[in-house]
Amino acid sequence: MSKNFGVKPYLFPMPTYMIGTYNEDESVDVMMMAWGGICAEDMVALNLEATHKTVANIRKRGGFTLAVPGTDTLAESDYFGIATSNKTQDKFSRTGLHAVKSALVDAPVIEEYPVTLECSVAEIQDQPYGLRILGKIENVRANDDVLDESGKIDAEKLCAFVFDQMQNGYYAVGPKVGTAWKSGCTYLDKRR
Repeated sequence: MSKNFGVKPYLFPMPTYMIGTYNEDESVDVMMMAWGGICAEDMVALNLEATHKTVANIRKRGGFTLAVPGTDTLAESDYFGIATSNKTQDKFSRTGLHAVKSALVDAPVIEEYPVTLECSVAEIQDQPYGLRILGKIENVRANDDVLDESGKIDAEKLCAFVFDQMQNGYYAVGPKVGTAWKSGCTYLDKRR
């Protein structure tokens, strides 16, 4: 048995990424985004509504940061998805989070977010079905506390969470359950 839901954006999990920009007065703007992600080796795609203050900031500044929030900042991150900088000028400062200026792009790095991609705008596509911003990854920054013994980013240490579009839930990402390009290798030698 199954149930049809019609046309809905129902995929799970949806990412919870934080876009960081600067407003005209140099104050920090952050918004949560779920529609987008990696689209090439050195590129990200943001699918956004053109009316967002963040979009205006990206158009003006030519850069942005894209961060992975941890569960320790879930409330602040959700707030960045609720409040709009079009109406709430002090949106970022209300949370008590901290930002430093990226040395590579005209955008802030939020210190409490464990991993941040510093991106320059490669292309803005105004399309009939929505606005897409393509960003070139200039650098990836990671806080020391999410690195393993060999200096690589450890996904379990991120304490990341994902979005459930179907019931508006957030879910913590759990432990590693397999190894990409290895867990399925047992099927390579089987003949059908």
